[in-house]
Amino acid sequence: MAYFDIGIKLVFGLIALLVVTRLLGKKEMSQLTPFDFIYSIVLGGILEESIYDDKVSGLHVWFAVAVWGIMLYLIEKLSQKFDKIRILLKGESSILIRDGEFNVRELNKNHLEMEQLRIMLRQQGVFSLREVRDLYLEPGGTVSLRKYPKFSEVTPAMLDIKVEDEALNFLFVDEGKVNEEILKYVGKSSQWLYDELQKLGYSTVKDVLYAEWSETDGFFIKTYNEDKDDIKKGN
Repeated sequence: MAYFDIGIKLVFGLIALLVVTRLLGKKEMSQLTPFDFIYSIVLGGILEESIYDDKVSGLHVWFAVAVWGIMLYLIEKLSQKFDKIRILLKGESSILIRDGEFNVRELNKNHLEMEQLRIMLRQQGVFSLREVRDLYLEPGGTVSLRKYPKFSEVTPAMLDIKVEDEALNFLFVDEGKVNEEILKYVGKSSQWLYDELQKLGYSTVKDVLYAEWSETDGFFIKTYNEDKDDIKKGN
């Protein structure tokens, strides 16, 4: 009976956690604020502590997660409506560097040492502070920056070059198998795909490890037995 109870609690707990997570929205790990991190830990703790406690039933798990989820949902809504509550619970961006000048007060407030700051910048592909004009520390702990123009990457707009937009690419063949749903979505047929592959010299789909296609660039094909990328054009 104990094994059955544990299984029921795990199933109930997983469903409850998924529901709460979906209600609170999608976020990447890098987007989590300290508040988000805390509620995630508590949600996991509710499930963990209840699994081996015989006095806690599956319905108790549902109730605990439901109450916690409702509280979090209300807090999220209040945070969206009132800036003061959002700042209090989730924090706000800190300006660490403005116009090349350090904001020592904000650095100390966020307990950041210079080497920590340099590590965070290197993760953004910046290896010298002389490149940085403005630097923000976001609530989730990541940094956003703006470089001085002379250190910025050259863009086509700077050179007054017109660049054509590239169409979306679609995966038609995945490890020798045709993706029928994608073909249907694009408005192509399996026969069209077979004909195009034969035109490019591929007699069977089974030899194709990977084949993507776009309206502008045609096919990009990789086979099982080739050492180099094989790029070919198709309609």
